[in-house]
Amino acid sequence: MVKKLLALSYLFIAVTFQCIGQDISGYWKGTLSMRGCFPENNIELQINSKGNIVAGDSYHYQDIDNYVKKNFRGSFDRATKKLSIQEGAVTTYHIPQRCVICVKDFELTYSREGKLEILKGQWSGNVLNSLQSCDGGNIILTRIRESAFKEIPEIKVDTGTIRLDFYDNAQIDGDSITVLVDKQVVLTHQRLTAKPLTTYVRIDLNNTFHEIEMVAENLGSIPPNTAILIITAGTNRHLLSLSSSETKSARVRIVYDVDASKVEQTIASTRPKEHEK
Repeated sequence: MVKKLLALSYLFIAVTFQCIGQDISGYWKGTLSMRGCFPENNIELQINSKGNIVAGDSYHYQDIDNYVKKNFRGSFDRATKKLSIQEGAVTTYHIPQRCVICVKDFELTYSREGKLEILKGQWSGNVLNSLQSCDGGNIILTRIRESAFKEIPEIKVDTGTIRLDFYDNAQIDGDSITVLVDKQVVLTHQRLTAKPLTTYVRIDLNNTFHEIEMVAENLGSIPPNTAILIITAGTNRHLLSLSSSETKSARVRIVYDVDASKVEQTIASTRPKEHEK
C-alpha cells in the first residue's frame, strides 16, 4: 500500500512538474491555409513566455524578402497547455502594393510527439484597420531551432536622414564594394579603407522600409570581403560587421519606429547573413 502511494505521489509530482515547467519560448513555424498575395503563406511565431504571459513577434511571409512582421501578446495555460495569441501593431512589412495585411488571432494547444513539439489549433483575423474577416482556418506549427530571419539585422530608426559609413574591417587589403539602397546603386566599385565611404538614406512616413545591400566587387588579398558599417540615426549609432563574397552579398534592413529616438545611444555588433546574388 505504501509503495502504491509513493508511486502515485511520484507520478503526481512528475505530471505537475511537466505542466509547470513547460516552456514554449522559441521559434515556431507553420503554414497558413489562406488566399492572399503569397503563393506560399508561411507563419513564424517568435515566442517569449514568462509565467502565463506570452509576447513576441510574428512573421507572415513567402520568403525573407516578402513578409509582414507584427508584435503579439497572449497567454499560456500550463495546466491545459492552451495558448492564446493576439497580433497587434505592424512593425515591418515588405509586400507588393496589391496585398493587404491580415491581423490574426491564434488559439493553439501544445503537444509533443517524441522529439517533435507541436502547436495545433485555429486562427482567425481581420484585414488591417477594417472589420473585413480573413479566411481563418486550421494551423499546425512545429518548434524550429532557428528563425528564418535571424541573421538579417533590422535597425529601428525614427524619421529623418540616417548616415551610412563603410570601413574596411581590420587590415586594409584592397577590398572593393558596391552598395545598393532599395536595389538602387548608391556607391559603385569603391575601395574600402580606414576612411569611410559615406552615403545617406532618407526615412519618412512614406518610406518606412529600406534595405542596404553590400556587394563584393573583389575579395582583396584576404578573402572574404569584410567591412564595418556604422549607421548613425540622430544620437543612436549601430555598428555591424558585414561579410560578402563574389557569389554572396550582405544585407541590412532599416525600419521606421516612432520610439527609436527615445532609446539612448547604442553600439550593436552583428554579422548579417550572406545571400546569393
